[in-house]
Amino acid sequence: MNGEPQLGVAPELDEFLSWLSVERGRTPNTVGAYRRDLVAYLTWLSARGRGAPDASEADVADYIAHLRVLGRAPSTVARATVSIRSLHRFLVVESEADVDPTAALDVPRVPRGLPKALSEGRIRSLLASPVGAEPLVRRDRAMLETLYGTGLRISELVGLSLGDIDLEARLIRAFGKGRRERIVPFGRHAGVALGEWLSGAGRDVVVGERALPRGDAEAVFLNSRARRLTRQGAWLIVRKHGERVGLGPDELTPHVLRHSCATHLLDHGADIRSVQELLGHVSISSTQRYTAVSQERLRRVYNDAHPRARRE
Repeated sequence: MNGEPQLGVAPELDEFLSWLSVERGRTPNTVGAYRRDLVAYLTWLSARGRGAPDASEADVADYIAHLRVLGRAPSTVARATVSIRSLHRFLVVESEADVDPTAALDVPRVPRGLPKALSEGRIRSLLASPVGAEPLVRRDRAMLETLYGTGLRISELVGLSLGDIDLEARLIRAFGKGRRERIVPFGRHAGVALGEWLSGAGRDVVVGERALPRGDAEAVFLNSRARRLTRQGAWLIVRKHGERVGLGPDELTPHVLRHSCATHLLDHGADIRSVQELLGHVSISSTQRYTAVSQERLRRVYNDAHPRARRE
């Protein structure tokens, strides 16, 4: 099904994923990530003639080394390590294994690179890409303006329902990680674009005479078949407009508009606590990464402009 590894590799995997979903309240996306990591791990163990309950510390270490040999990114290795450790701890707690082979295992540290942000000029070019009054053009314009204007995650954007938007007050109710709710303001440009999409000449034309299931009927952003837009579908739209204005896939990644929103707010004097609240960061350290971007830009401007900073 869609090429995604299926459950059933081992009964303990089904039990663990059910526990994550029901007992721990993890989102379907998080459970899906655990599933993919653990199907790969259990398949690898099976090739060694082992199952998770009798895996050794050496097995786990060899698998982590195997991922590195395959050239997996540090973040991928770290995520897989967390998934594997969680599974083995679960098996011990549930008395399905006597020993946790990951007890002494450290999660690999992931280098924290600075988030990329587009210049304000390039943002303006991207936002100007959707041209015309056709319904789907209105949708694309509203999506781009909302992503940059609010700093929403792509999952938060496609999860919006009609009742989450107050056009008059220019406020959006967003549900972030762990279903944490926050209220996010948006500006005039995003307000105009959203109003045009939600008007009779936009979204209503896409819906037409269709009778939609409740989840789709309440969705703000729809695809051409009047179904709730998926994360993948939304980013295909963003990428399409990025390519139109010369932005390659390395320049326009899923978080770039969110990064750009945060960086530009700080560049123009917003305080870090307000940006933290706007983005829905639990920890201020997540937001502080953006201040480094602004400081680097400030340093470049200073070096280029100040007569005492110029090299002879």
